[in-house]
Amino acid sequence: MSPRTRPGGPAATRTRPGDPLATRTRTRTRTRTRSGPASGARLWTWLMIPGTLWMSAFLIASLLLVAALALGTTDPLGNPRFGFNPDNVTALADPAYRAVLLRSLGYALLTCAICLVVAYPVAYAIALYGGRFKNLLIAAIVVPFFANYLVRMYGWSVVLSDDGPLLRALRSAGIADATTRILQTGGGVVAGLVYGFVVFMIIPLYAAMERMDTSLIEAGRDLYGGPLRTFLFVTVPATRQGAAAGCVLVLLPAMGDFVSAQLMGGPDQIMIGNLIQDKFFQGQNWPLGSALTMLMMAVLFVGMLGYLRRTRKDEAEAVR
Repeated sequence: MSPRTRPGGPAATRTRPGDPLATRTRTRTRTRTRSGPASGARLWTWLMIPGTLWMSAFLIASLLLVAALALGTTDPLGNPRFGFNPDNVTALADPAYRAVLLRSLGYALLTCAICLVVAYPVAYAIALYGGRFKNLLIAAIVVPFFANYLVRMYGWSVVLSDDGPLLRALRSAGIADATTRILQTGGGVVAGLVYGFVVFMIIPLYAAMERMDTSLIEAGRDLYGGPLRTFLFVTVPATRQGAAAGCVLVLLPAMGDFVSAQLMGGPDQIMIGNLIQDKFFQGQNWPLGSALTMLMMAVLFVGMLGYLRRTRKDEAEAVR
């Protein structure tokens, strides 16, 4: 047996430094290593193009139609007609519309805050202490939300009603009296929004905590001592991207929701989604409804830009 070979055959041949064969082998290996992930990324990019174009075409077309209709008019029968009528846009400066928009934004922000408070402990417990039951626990949270949203809101309105189980329990405990109400109040609307969208906060936070290095928590306990300080100064900063994603997923639908305000609110708790629904289906004023839609989308677009800017900044800091 040659002293330069092993029993493994040609693949196990030893080569001297500077050997042309070894140089070519290493070059091919590096080429395959570099081209493999790149070709895979290009493949996924090409596979994403058809769906992206399909969704973008319908999104842009619908936005253009709504924007054009916002400048339109209505005929005597209430049918929409395209045209140029800036009165629909100037009407948005009405204090009544501004109050509804600010109320909707306030409800959505309060919903995000409450969802964060509720979702953080749930995601933390499942990610760090769920063990082999993690998937089962996540399924127990997600599967009930497969039910129709309207059906769930009807069920929640029964729970929060004046004769519902929640108020009966509170009255029995002496916490509430006969005049206490949850429905037809702003608290009832926010409660419905939290119940409807809290799962959109739990999932991103759980994913962020799953990726987090748990040794950071152990180091934080050594540095900060108590579990609360460790959570605030270690866990929260490490999972802020998940929290930001959850806030976007909750804020966007909560801002335009109208079911919660319709079932659990009163005339003083209507949201901008209720106004849009009323203009399209009852008021037969599609141009004004389109203008309100564009106003709501402009507010949400500002929030989305803030989220994207923050995400880009975090990615740049991670690269450095």
